[in-house]
Amino acid sequence: MSSAVLPELTLPVREFSAATLVIARQATTRRYLMCRPTYFTVDYAINPWMDPAAPVDRNLAVAQWEALRQAYLDLGHHVDLIEPVPGLPDMVFAANGALVIDGNVFGARFRNAEREGEGPAYLSWFSSAGYQSIRVPQYVNEGEGDFLVTHRYVLAGTGFRTDPASHLEAQEFFGRPVIALELVDPRYYHLDTALAVLDHRDIAYYPGAFSPGSRAVLRRLFPDALIATAADAAVLGLNAVSDGRHVVLAAEAVGLTEQLRERGYQPVPVELSELRKAGGSVKCCTLEIRY
Repeated sequence: MSSAVLPELTLPVREFSAATLVIARQATTRRYLMCRPTYFTVDYAINPWMDPAAPVDRNLAVAQWEALRQAYLDLGHHVDLIEPVPGLPDMVFAANGALVIDGNVFGARFRNAEREGEGPAYLSWFSSAGYQSIRVPQYVNEGEGDFLVTHRYVLAGTGFRTDPASHLEAQEFFGRPVIALELVDPRYYHLDTALAVLDHRDIAYYPGAFSPGSRAVLRRLFPDALIATAADAAVLGLNAVSDGRHVVLAAEAVGLTEQLRERGYQPVPVELSELRKAGGSVKCCTLEIRY
């Protein structure tokens, strides 16, 4: 029996660069809670961004906030509003007011006396809105400022504001694994100033904001994470909100904007220069209500 020699098959090889491997991103409709900056000012300093001697244009702050709210509405998202309280100028930073997962509300307990009244104000709103599962926290935590939700974990910041004991408290309340991350740069005093959740499995972060051990954890959990530059972090570009496709972020974060486009996201730049004078940007103004 003779053996036949088969002709050599030559298959075409196509080379892909990271820029050409664009994923089709899917947006999902979100519900957000926001607070108009009616009483916004910078009368005290509780983070490095705040300078009581620097002038604040409240009318401009309101106009920029309104533009952010309209951006969410234009994207098809729902926006609820909480009534601002006189004497609580930072109440505009709604993300700090609570953490909501599966309709369960984990309240905030603020470290600084200037913001203590915000925790009860936000819990009162949720109670009035009919939420039944509400936890008044035992330990200091500042809501979504230091708790960010991915598909598998709750990422939890500590180092400047949130008590590490609140991480276990949140884990027991939600029944979800909570991963502690230590912040070491006071400019990035909340986790949401140094890390953004882009979709269920994708994040962006600035390594310089984290301890060596926390950087190692992030590399292990998110090996393909988008790494932001110091310049983009310094304009609070990572204080962003994503619906899985559209990423609303500070207009000044031009490098991050381009990286997002290369990953298949659609950046939505907004200007929040006045609110940044108090150390907040897009995410700080936006509390996501997850059902």
